[in-house]
Amino acid sequence: MNNIHATAIISDGAVIGDDVEIGPYCCIGPNVTLGDNVVLKSHVVIDGQTTVGAGSQIYPFASIGQRPQDLKYQGENSRLEIGSNTTIREYVTMNTGTEGGGMLTKTGDNCLFMGAVHIAHDCRIGDNVILAQGVLLGGHVEIGDYAILGGAAAVHQFVRIGAHAMIGGMAAVDNDVIPFGSVAGARAALSGLNIIGMKRRKFSRDEIHALRAAFKDLFGSEGTLLERLEKVDATYGKTAAVADIVAFMRADSSRAFTLPDD
Repeated sequence: MNNIHATAIISDGAVIGDDVEIGPYCCIGPNVTLGDNVVLKSHVVIDGQTTVGAGSQIYPFASIGQRPQDLKYQGENSRLEIGSNTTIREYVTMNTGTEGGGMLTKTGDNCLFMGAVHIAHDCRIGDNVILAQGVLLGGHVEIGDYAILGGAAAVHQFVRIGAHAMIGGMAAVDNDVIPFGSVAGARAALSGLNIIGMKRRKFSRDEIHALRAAFKDLFGSEGTLLERLEKVDATYGKTAAVADIVAFMRADSSRAFTLPDD
């Protein structure tokens, strides 16, 4: 049984799962799919080629699946996919993709997007990601699993943020952030590793020690960054967490890396 308020407007063609709750004054476009047990509190607008995963909840005045804020967009049939069990709070905006970014904006499962978050076109967000109040993501941003972005952090387009990274509130992130990195500052700098997050997620003592040693060698010793990366790979690369950082830094990217302050 679905619970749909009489004032909700659901366009012909929309696909509504089982046990869905749609509150007052919600507007659902014709190409929207809502999974089972989705809850739209009230005044939610969902349009475009948008899929909302099962068990997700969307709060009032969120605008989901509207056309990208990109002047190059010419009405292509791009998509937005939202994972399961994701919470989207008030005034969040999420746009569909563009031709230049694979035609897809996508978020993983079990995410929390707090009030007034903006997720621009072609972003790729992993599972269990938290974006605190007022976080702004430019287009084509990639965020790995379990990353946390503090309130009002702003991320430049095409930046990659690795899994388990922690971004401090009001940080301006204009370069890639390594997995497990902890970043802070008005113009973001790498301040260390997200040790607290690793402990919460039950990383072993040996893994944390290896990461600390690798971080020291990678950012605190002599030689070029590439030389130091090769040394870290040779010395600590058998530790999975270190291997994640090495793979991240070797991957293609249009941005430099966020580094520690001198």
